[in-house]
Amino acid sequence: MSDAKKFLYVNRKAPYGTIYALESLEVVLIAAAFEQDVSLAFLDDGVFQLTRDQSTDAIGVKNFSPTFRALGDYEVTKLFVEKESLDERGLDPSDLQEIVWEDEEEDWEEKPSIRIVSRAEMADIMADQDVVLSF
Repeated sequence: MSDAKKFLYVNRKAPYGTIYALESLEVVLIAAAFEQDVSLAFLDDGVFQLTRDQSTDAIGVKNFSPTFRALGDYEVTKLFVEKESLDERGLDPSDLQEIVWEDEEEDWEEKPSIRIVSRAEMADIMADQDVVLSF
């Protein structure tokens, strides 16, 4: 994968009410299936996409949040969450679902996929990408 371009998918929208969040997740899964170097960033209301215990019964749409836990199977292991966006929404890392991947080089040890980063670190992560797609 060292020659692969680095793709960052930036998620800024709440999980429901628009198609952006679900479309982003579908595009990420497709790109990962083609062995692209894929990572995701969650900013603004996008941090709500990763919250635990989502219920969509009242709005009558399918809850797609469990799909994030499958990302490790597609070797998508870098999910960056902006700390300031969490803070501004009254959330902390314990409000996010646990998303892990298995490191085959370390006897399949489970490792966390979510990394909490500062706004400044997020800017550096974005600058380091070959392609940034915003949803």
